[in-house]
Amino acid sequence: MYASLVQRITASGVRDTVQETRELETLPEDVGRWLTEHRLLDQGHSRLSSPERALRELLSEHERAVRTAGESLLRTVLAIDDVLSLLPATRLGGRGSVRLEFFSDRQELRTRLEELDALSRDEMLAMRNTFPEAAVLEASLAHDLTFTAQGATARMLVSAQALRGQGVGRYLDAVADAGFEVRVAPTVPLYMNVLDRAVTVVALGPDDDGSPAGDLVLHSPELARSFRQVFEHSWVAARPYADARRCDEADAFSPQEREVLTMLAVGAKDEAIARRLGCSERTLRRLLTQITEKLGAQSRFSAGVRAARLGLVD
Repeated sequence: MYASLVQRITASGVRDTVQETRELETLPEDVGRWLTEHRLLDQGHSRLSSPERALRELLSEHERAVRTAGESLLRTVLAIDDVLSLLPATRLGGRGSVRLEFFSDRQELRTRLEELDALSRDEMLAMRNTFPEAAVLEASLAHDLTFTAQGATARMLVSAQALRGQGVGRYLDAVADAGFEVRVAPTVPLYMNVLDRAVTVVALGPDDDGSPAGDLVLHSPELARSFRQVFEHSWVAARPYADARRCDEADAFSPQEREVLTMLAVGAKDEAIARRLGCSERTLRRLLTQITEKLGAQSRFSAGVRAARLGLVD
């Protein structure tokens, strides 16, 4: 009886506020109590919540209760929540809610990501401005390689600085061979994943004292759409990983070559660069030829642009 009453009140979607308030004020006492106990009505009996929101709140309450009851039971609750996140959002009066999970332990987050990745069937977008230590990266590789086997597409955007981490080259080679599309950008603003345009995982970055601030898992198509736009904006200007890798595999740039690239980037003339290096302009021209060949550039200007994209200059 009570459920049918809720269905009748909410069936028309967004209702006239005055009319809805009058209906709520005239509810029998036992009906109002039932609705309040089930999180469908606020304490003041002035606003009716969506059934989806009530279900999410009840689920959150039980999730907290079972965290000490065993890993298996907790995973069952989380799996139900993942299925719930696939339901279309129900709103009253243009209001919505965002399901949020906070992790202060990276290992717990990695376990959660394995569960979320297993549910993803369409797309994963990843941004990396850093990578974990080589041992952790190696351990996660086997899991990451199974993602594209599910038929999903995967794109990963990596900062030039992160590219130089220990073990990163081997990891990126492996995921690229498995079907990931990888690009390198001078800088990447976030460490994040966007799964199936619905779930976003974001690292909060360090606290003021330098310690990790934690990570968020946001269950919201609207927020995922916004983070996806951030990803696409950086993706367009990024360079294919294969090109960046070829440059990285070439002879390492010496401190002198990096200094030349830095001066080129600010528009310094040959005479000024030679004077700074303490060499002749003829020697400088040979050095410039060597640098442009390493970068695969056709001119001084394009050499400076490519050096900036690869993170060789600030």
